[in-house]
Amino acid sequence: MNRELTLTPVRLDTDTEDEEGRLVFADDCLVAVLVQLADGHEAQGHWFLEHGFGRLGVPVPPTFSDLRAAEHWIVGKLSAVVDGQPS
Repeated sequence: MNRELTLTPVRLDTDTEDEEGRLVFADDCLVAVLVQLADGHEAQGHWFLEHGFGRLGVPVPPTFSDLRAAEHWIVGKLSAVVDGQPS
């Protein structure tokens, strides 16, 4: 199942320099919040899964080199099939 993603720019109050974020919607449902890592991070400029909902709620949130990589991962997780059934 292909779901249309929409990434909406937003500022996040993280108590750090990491303020630039994206709300990620799949077919009008909020599925994730991404934040761009600021100065001081080894992966500065990369995008971090601040919070994932449903299938995107993973124990170890990933970091992505860019938004395209994040979108690819999100679409993959949302369309994943486990044991012949959608997860």
